[in-house]
Amino acid sequence: MKPVRKAVLPVAGLGTRVLPGTKTVPKELLNVVDRPILSYIVAEARAAGIEHIVFVTGRGKQAIEDYFDHQVELEAQLKAKGKTDVLDALLAELPRPGEMSFVRQMAPLGLGHAVWCARDIIGDEPFAVMLPDVIVDAAPGALKQLIEVHDRIGGNVIGVEAVPDSETHKYGVVAPGERDGRLVQMTGMVEKPPQGSAPSNLSIAGRYILQPEIFAALAAQEKGAGGEIQLTDAMVRLMAGQPFHAYEYEGVTHDCGDKIGLLKANVALALKRPDLGPAARAAVEAILAG
Repeated sequence: MKPVRKAVLPVAGLGTRVLPGTKTVPKELLNVVDRPILSYIVAEARAAGIEHIVFVTGRGKQAIEDYFDHQVELEAQLKAKGKTDVLDALLAELPRPGEMSFVRQMAPLGLGHAVWCARDIIGDEPFAVMLPDVIVDAAPGALKQLIEVHDRIGGNVIGVEAVPDSETHKYGVVAPGERDGRLVQMTGMVEKPPQGSAPSNLSIAGRYILQPEIFAALAAQEKGAGGEIQLTDAMVRLMAGQPFHAYEYEGVTHDCGDKIGLLKANVALALKRPDLGPAARAAVEAILAG
């Protein structure tokens, strides 16, 4: 069984749910506390042992490539001013040679199409997909939890979390089979089911381990919900011949592609910071008291 070494991060989306903030800044580079959303995602991938990250970009996303590159003038100024702690933090995020690749999704045809665009770099091995606007506050990280499951049972492993029944129409939802603790055999899945028709309350939460055969399924996949090529539809096709399991990972999920979700992530993660927590709590309490 081949290990999971590569991760696909589809970053071509327009971020319409957080406009106008994303008019000139990619949503993945919006800040949560003091660093971009994407910084948290890349850190999670690295902590899970991912060796190569494939960014699927689109028009207006050049800033993402620039973020993971040297800022020569800034680095020189920080060094001259003796701000070595800040400089070290910036340098720590830079990729090792060959660690990152960038491919272009030429048209907004959906998540499934974005993943398919990475096929030549992924090749014939299992890989991770990480939605770049979903931060999971977990230790160990959500992707590491999924990879540990994959190393044990193989196949396809989908990260899920329980949501209220009234919210299931907003997500991809799995149809569950036999359960073993947090591990659930999957018998199907549906993208954004109509209110009251979801097969469970287990929503697909932005972390996937997929086998490379998904690319053939995506190549033949017709447009689905929203007129887009849906990754969930291709997974249903692949399910006919491969095992799929959902894993209800431990952690708190923050949907940073939503205005309130982004606000909640800023507050929650600031409160957890040893260096900022007390001041953040005092600021929030002062606002609520006012």
